[in-house]
Amino acid sequence: MQHGNAHGHGHRQHRIVVIGAGYAGAIAAGRLARRLRREDVAITLVNAEPDFVERVRMHQLAVGQELRPRPFSEMFAGTGVRLRLARVTAVDADGRTVSITEAEPDGSSGPGAANGFGSSDGSSGPGAANGFGSSDGSSASDGLGGSGASSNSGVEELPYDTLVYALGSAWNTHDVPGAADHAHDIAGRPGALRLRERLAALGAGQPVVVVGGGLTGLEAATEIAEARPDLEVTLAARGALGDWLSPKGARHLRKVMAGLGITVHENTTVTGVGADRITTTAGEMPAAVTIWTTGFAAHPIAQATTLKTDATGRIEVDGTMRSLSHPDVYAIGDAALAQGPGDKPLRMSCASGVPMAWQAADSIAARLTGTKSPTAPLRYFNQCISLGRKEGLIQYVTADDRARTAALTGRLAAFYKELVCRGAAWGVANPTLAIPTRRRPTVVRPTPTPPPTPTPAEATTA
Repeated sequence: MQHGNAHGHGHRQHRIVVIGAGYAGAIAAGRLARRLRREDVAITLVNAEPDFVERVRMHQLAVGQELRPRPFSEMFAGTGVRLRLARVTAVDADGRTVSITEAEPDGSSGPGAANGFGSSDGSSGPGAANGFGSSDGSSASDGLGGSGASSNSGVEELPYDTLVYALGSAWNTHDVPGAADHAHDIAGRPGALRLRERLAALGAGQPVVVVGGGLTGLEAATEIAEARPDLEVTLAARGALGDWLSPKGARHLRKVMAGLGITVHENTTVTGVGADRITTTAGEMPAAVTIWTTGFAAHPIAQATTLKTDATGRIEVDGTMRSLSHPDVYAIGDAALAQGPGDKPLRMSCASGVPMAWQAADSIAARLTGTKSPTAPLRYFNQCISLGRKEGLIQYVTADDRARTAALTGRLAAFYKELVCRGAAWGVANPTLAIPTRRRPTVVRPTPTPPPTPTPAEATTA
């Protein structure tokens, strides 16, 4: 791996910095490395953990199943990607720098890092209220990554010519009182491991409440009920159970939930969470453990920049995943607001993040090599739901994610979902899907780095 900024060709390498390294970020970095010549570009991948995190399997981790380690040091060996074990603390979109602090091998940054900023799976669990981090990610600790300026505070600034923003999302408490303090989440590995420890300590007959009737909630409730049939598992859903599914899909979901002994409270809004109960619009409900799965919130760093974002903090991008306000920034995964068929925003999901990463990497490579930028429609085909290890539901959908009549159910659906999860992880290690590619020389030269913005004191004395 190279440290320098220039090679024998007499020009500085184009610096590509990717922040966040899960499905979207890792795929983008690996795909770029296979599209561009190493002597022309320096690709740095920044994130807080040394292993790739299969976020779609966090419900499995929470019930005690072991997941296969996927170290980035092996995944990116020989690719030229520089890996930094660090947390992103800020992005200066005008000055084209990323501020980072070195992370410990466990993904922490020492005292004061409990909120998980910059973590690939910034879960927060009880007592750590924010938990924002990249849904995407991890990074390795070889300490390389190109030149950067360090300060006495331990913050290092990485300059970039092109930034790929993939910091993802974390759980969203919707400011429900007590949720951040008492509920558990499975938005990432730290939260799933905390929940795993708590579930293991529960005795028979203890009540476990899953709040949220979306895909994550369904998978969590069924996985726990199957693994721990001695627990009293309840699902609280704001609407009707599976109200977005086809009639066949909804019927199968109800059948499986009933078979696992899961109590379902439909059309129920949770208004508060305590240490041993939740409060709903219908009254109180006992809960030795509350699991919060009511959606995700974008990492807050983008909203603190001059990047154009929507009200939720997602970066607004065009069809190539390029920022609408800063052409040297591309955003992918949960961090980006991209339009799908019918001009409907793509939902936060692995199903959205992977093709967004392909599009961004190919667009960047095309821009730097002077070739035509390929564009492919971003669309959906199905929603894959595991209902424990023995049951599954594959809901076929339209291009804009509306349920079709057809659905695959039962053990075959569970096998199908398992293949999808394995395929997603394989795709991270094989970002061009094993299709041979040729690294092309770049024709676009890096633009000079903007001078730092003077402080008010400096401006006064100038």
